[in-house]
Amino acid sequence: MSKLDSKVPAGPLAEKWSNHKDHMNLVSPNNRDKIDIIVVGTGLAGGSAAATLAEQGYNVKAFCYQDSPRRAHSIAAQGGINAAKNYQGDGDSVYRLFYDTIKGGDYRSREANVYRLAEVSASIIDQCVAQGVPFGREYGGQLDNRSFGGVQVKRTFYAKGQTGQQLLLGAYSAMSRQIGKGRIKMYNRHEMLDLVLVDGKARGIIARNLVTGEIERHSAHAVVIASGGYGNVYFLSTNAMGSNTSAAWKVHKKGAYFANPCYVQIHPTCIPVHGVAQSKLTLMSESLRNSGRIWVPKNIEDAVAIREGKLKAESIAPENRDYYLERRYPAFGNLVPRDVASRAAKERCDAGYGIENNDTQEGVYLDFSTEIQKKGKEAAIEKNIHNPTEQQIYDLGKAWIEEKYGNLFVMYEKITADNPYVTPMKIYPAVHYTMGGVWVDYNLQSTIPGCFVIGEANFSDHGANRLGASALMQGLADGYFVLPYTIADYLAADIRTGEISTDSPAFEAAEKEIQDKVNFFMTNKGTHSVDYFHKKLGHIMWNKVGMGRTPEGLQEAILEIEAVKKEFWADVKVLGDPMGMNMELEKAFRVADFLELGQLMAKDALAREESCGGHFRWDHATPEGEAERDDENFKYVAIWEYQGDDINQETMHKEDLIYENIEVKTRSYK
Repeated sequence: MSKLDSKVPAGPLAEKWSNHKDHMNLVSPNNRDKIDIIVVGTGLAGGSAAATLAEQGYNVKAFCYQDSPRRAHSIAAQGGINAAKNYQGDGDSVYRLFYDTIKGGDYRSREANVYRLAEVSASIIDQCVAQGVPFGREYGGQLDNRSFGGVQVKRTFYAKGQTGQQLLLGAYSAMSRQIGKGRIKMYNRHEMLDLVLVDGKARGIIARNLVTGEIERHSAHAVVIASGGYGNVYFLSTNAMGSNTSAAWKVHKKGAYFANPCYVQIHPTCIPVHGVAQSKLTLMSESLRNSGRIWVPKNIEDAVAIREGKLKAESIAPENRDYYLERRYPAFGNLVPRDVASRAAKERCDAGYGIENNDTQEGVYLDFSTEIQKKGKEAAIEKNIHNPTEQQIYDLGKAWIEEKYGNLFVMYEKITADNPYVTPMKIYPAVHYTMGGVWVDYNLQSTIPGCFVIGEANFSDHGANRLGASALMQGLADGYFVLPYTIADYLAADIRTGEISTDSPAFEAAEKEIQDKVNFFMTNKGTHSVDYFHKKLGHIMWNKVGMGRTPEGLQEAILEIEAVKKEFWADVKVLGDPMGMNMELEKAFRVADFLELGQLMAKDALAREESCGGHFRWDHATPEGEAERDDENFKYVAIWEYQGDDINQETMHKEDLIYENIEVKTRSYK
């Protein structure tokens, strides 16, 4: 059997998942307590998986580097979660969600996985409502929906601007129930540093206790990686500063193939960079594009005056504003997909129309004045206010905006000191999500038997560009409704295996390798901090492996990262004590992995001689500046096999993408 057997079931697309479930092996309830499962990461994917597997009766060991699963980065998701419920009666369906996701990913995702995602989406909402997640509701009590980019229906369920937090609390409450029953053993403030293979199967991990500094061995019959994406390879991103790629990268170096590393999502709605000392970026929810209009000054002299502080945005008349998304993409307007909106913002700023007073002039406006007026007039009619004053219209419109997005407006004002009800928000694209990740088959199993990868850590569902509000959908789909079935099919053969010992040579060798690396970092006589190297890497990645890529820039990036990597190992300085809390030591391990991954991202981007989704090559663009795909030569998943520390030893395999139920065509939102 080929290592790259995707295990996609035969039969009609709409019946694949149900037929597959009907014929998988099961572990009977009385045998499940004989099975141990490690779950690395306790965000929405890992938390939902841990809770569900423990509820089924397995012994679960859950690991997170935070002090509580409640602090996983899933908490930062703001705008919503997609599901094909069609509550609005506007034409949505499972097929429509499937189609929008495939198209949004620029026809670079696996058809069967995406259909399954759409199919189980409705069950996620039912599950979360049962857990008490406070989704927004209409006046009559029915769950409300928003639109997100890349769609023409309302299918996004939300909890104000705190959807990720509320969903995570739902998963955490389910976890807490199982922790109380003793079925989940929780390892807070622990970080996985290596995967342990015994006889070719994933049988455990090496973890570091981030409080005591101890290196620990943990065994299991299967290991689930749910550790999120690798956006922090760019240093500045919307990810939490602790978000990293170490768990996924370690399984790659142990034999799990890595797919499409160059597919990185740039989110168009981020507060612009404001200084060289900044450590992370802040996202403003895509849901704001439902009500906000994006623009730059139509006249370049106005843009210059704004940057110099001589003119205020609200002083520019509507006829002197360039609502460039509405102009270029009339069918979708401000709700084009993220990659399209991001490149359009970059194009306007590169042309000199940016409004932020920084070195790069990177910034555009997200303006709510039109929506405030519109909703204010509607509210006045509803309240039977005849001939309302301008102030009444403004107050009523502001109240409507405040009810929908109030916490986001408060957050923006606290960060920028601008009142976004009056002064339009300043936004600019930033690294947000990674569509690439560990390659998995239809069962979410990597090329290492017993190593499963779920959520953002795998590659499977989003192709070259993720539609907004689909990350939460994938995480919960994998954890609640897919993995609990597919992992049982694998574990059915392990009910007589017994407990996995941690005294084997494999565990001993893996622990020694980590301890040797700790000793190296703590004794290396370098002169530069870990952040020094991380920032150098991020600068290369953003400028040469960012929104716009060229063959020359990518080749330069590979060589420049190699130089930074050599300098890192020769000159990094890690202060503190190895035994105890040492955040510099934590970062050293993570940045070492980022340096290797960054090179692979550039190599993958160089090999993919086309533009698709978030991967945009200037040498493969239409005359209008849109992405130019090459379906004849690049309609495949690029899958990399690790064969040594030299980037030239990474070998690429291909999984051809076959679309039997959807027409592949040029993506257009005009």
